[in-house]
Amino acid sequence: MPLTRLLAVPLGAALVLAVPWPSGAADTDPVVVPNATFSSPTVQSGDWTAGVDGWTGPTGVASVARAAHPKGLQAATLGWNGKAVSLSTRLRGVRAGASTTLTWDDNPDTCISPGAGARTYTVTVTGAADPVGNFTTNAPANKASWFTGRTYSFTAPEDAPEITFTNTAVDNPGCGELITNLQAAQTAPPATPPALPASDPCAGDGAGSPACTTDAGNKEKMDKCPATSRACLDSVAGKGEKENAGIDQQTQALGEFTTTPREQDPNLALGSLCQVANLHNENLGPGDTVIPPGTWWYC
Repeated sequence: MPLTRLLAVPLGAALVLAVPWPSGAADTDPVVVPNATFSSPTVQSGDWTAGVDGWTGPTGVASVARAAHPKGLQAATLGWNGKAVSLSTRLRGVRAGASTTLTWDDNPDTCISPGAGARTYTVTVTGAADPVGNFTTNAPANKASWFTGRTYSFTAPEDAPEITFTNTAVDNPGCGELITNLQAAQTAPPATPPALPASDPCAGDGAGSPACTTDAGNKEKMDKCPATSRACLDSVAGKGEKENAGIDQQTQALGEFTTTPREQDPNLALGSLCQVANLHNENLGPGDTVIPPGTWWYC
């Protein structure tokens, strides 16, 4: 029986509803599964056609009629040419570390007799630490007996992890299980914040740089200076001659800029510009604009 959750709706009196708890509810970001309903290649005639587009494995697909899925889907088989086979694909949209839930439907197929017992198969993810998923179909019944909504959850060991379905039936393994209607969803891992640079430029690999070596030596000398000895501190740290010279150069450059001879007084130049501006706003009244034209900038 599927898990259920209770929803209470206050309408004068409480109304309690039991609804199915969705499989893989924690994983809500949809992921594309290649050829998820095994519609390609299309079986043109008969019950089977070889190959499964978007997947790897020596197998094929069952026609809509042979699969007899409730939604009218084709299905892939895990048995081919009298042998149990595996079928694999990659979930291209899944990121490494993502919690991922895979869902699908399975069927024992009508080639197996009812007395043979239910069919078994596994689901694995290459490189994942999660346990192998072991699954058993409904009991064979000489007709389609689909189980809808199988689920398997795992943590992706890499980007675009590879999933594999493998037939493990011992009795008549060539009569493989049918699978179809695959869906996947993930909860992507939180983004890793970029490493912050060390606050001390002389920490780690920078400790051996010439600047840091000099600073370390000076710091040791300054630590030995008496707190009241200005002469001792000056002998180590200096008096800032280079810094002061740089400030003087900047002051000189600023002075040269402000004293540059000009062909016309700036206020006189504005007069001609204002004439042009006034031509555009002379017909505007105080109520025509939010800010009266007379208060616009210089003009």
